[in-house]
Amino acid sequence: MRFVFASNNTHKLSEVREIMPEGIEILSLHDIGFDQEIEETGLTLSENSKIKAETVAEWLIKNDKSTLTDGVFADDTGLEIDALLGAPGVYTARWAERETGIHLPEMETYAANRQKALRELEGKTNRGAQFKTVITLLYLNSDTRVQVEGIVRGTITTEERGQSGFGYDPIFIPEGYDKTFGELPTEIKNNISHRAKALTELVKCL
Repeated sequence: MRFVFASNNTHKLSEVREIMPEGIEILSLHDIGFDQEIEETGLTLSENSKIKAETVAEWLIKNDKSTLTDGVFADDTGLEIDALLGAPGVYTARWAERETGIHLPEMETYAANRQKALRELEGKTNRGAQFKTVITLLYLNSDTRVQVEGIVRGTITTEERGQSGFGYDPIFIPEGYDKTFGELPTEIKNNISHRAKALTELVKCL
């Protein structure tokens, strides 16, 4: 089977390819020649996941490229911090940018987001949080669509730890571990992460 993963995030693409089982080929947006920016206007992770999948599916059909793939899936992921009433949630990827109005390169954006999270939690004893991933899959040869989710609970550290992963990984410790996603080996993270859980549910539906 062959599916397009509707994301321009190279870190996510690499993670998805490592997690998906043999026999399922994952095409990137670059592979199919899609180079548009997808405007994420949804108010929830579910809505944004659906928007991204629908946008790419419609583009494939419009450009007579639907034979390249069996379907399109997209994820939207949010960090939900208990003490901040679930923030940043749907604004996870550009949390710091929404505050400053300054658009930064990818790695600087990740760093700014982490530092904002640590600042917002200064002096707070409740550091509980969860990562949530919602995936929407659309088949191109039918009206079938699937939406699944994966959640991993954990805590936010008081300082950054580890160099692996991306995004908020260096400040998030998953339940049952004493290391952040940024410190854990990739093979462990890819077995227990929110995205891994969502992809596991997705594979069950294929």
